[in-house]
Amino acid sequence: MTRPVVIVTGASRGIGLGAIKALLTEFNAIVGAISRSKTAELVQLETTHGESLKTFQCDITNETTLTDVISTFIKAHNRLDGLVLNAGVLEPLGPIGDETVPLDAWKSHFDVNFFSLVPALRASLPALRSTQGRVVFVSSGAATGGMASWGPYNASKAALNSLCRTLAQEEPDITAIAFRPGVVDTAMQATLRNSADKMTPTDHQRFIKAHAEGSLVSPEASGYLIASLVLKAKKELHGQFISNTAPELEEYQKK
Repeated sequence: MTRPVVIVTGASRGIGLGAIKALLTEFNAIVGAISRSKTAELVQLETTHGESLKTFQCDITNETTLTDVISTFIKAHNRLDGLVLNAGVLEPLGPIGDETVPLDAWKSHFDVNFFSLVPALRASLPALRSTQGRVVFVSSGAATGGMASWGPYNASKAALNSLCRTLAQEEPDITAIAFRPGVVDTAMQATLRNSADKMTPTDHQRFIKAHAEGSLVSPEASGYLIASLVLKAKKELHGQFISNTAPELEEYQKK
C-alpha cells in the first residue's frame, strides 16, 4: 500500500507540530515539514522517524525558496496527497487608528498569513490534481468574528477563507477546506494573555478564563483532526469554512 505524502507549513510548534506527529504515528505518512526555525523537538522527530520526515528551514515569504522546497520534496517522492497551510502570525496587535503600528507591519503580516499561500499552492497543485489530494487551510474564528485590535489577523484569515472558496471553484479534482481549530493551547494564546493593553477587557478576559478553566484545545487533538482531514476529507467539505466542533467533522476526530 502506497504511503500518503503530505507537506505541512508552520511545522515547528503548536498545531503544525501536532499535525506532523499525528501524520507520522497515526497515519503512516511521509511528511515534509516547513518552518522558519528547527526546534529541538522537530529535530528529534526527524531523528526518530528517519526518512518518513524531512524538515526544511525556510522563509515562506521568499517565493523562490518556498517554491523550490516544495518542488524538491514532491520530486523526491513523485507524489503529493495533502498540503496543510498552517504557517501564520498574530501580531501586530492594535487598533486600526493606532499610527504606532506602521502600514509596513500590516504588509509583513499579510506576506506570511496570505501571500505565502499562493506560491505554496502553485507549487503543489499539479501533484495534488494527480492524486485527487486535499488542502487544509488553517483559519480562525477571527475570519468572521472581527475581534478589536486584531485588524491584520482578522483580515488575513478572511482573505484565506476567500482563497479557499475560490480554489474550490477552480479545482474540482482536489478538496480544499478552511479549518477553524478553536482556541488551541499554543504560544499565540500565551501572547494574548499577556496583551491586556492591546485588547478590550472583555476579549482579554475571555482568553484568561479559557486558560484558567482548562478549556483550551490541545495541539495534539487539533493536529490529529487536521491530519485526518488532509488525508480523508470528503468532497462535500470542498470550499467550506468549518469549525473543529462541527457535527460534520465528528467522523474525523480521534476515537
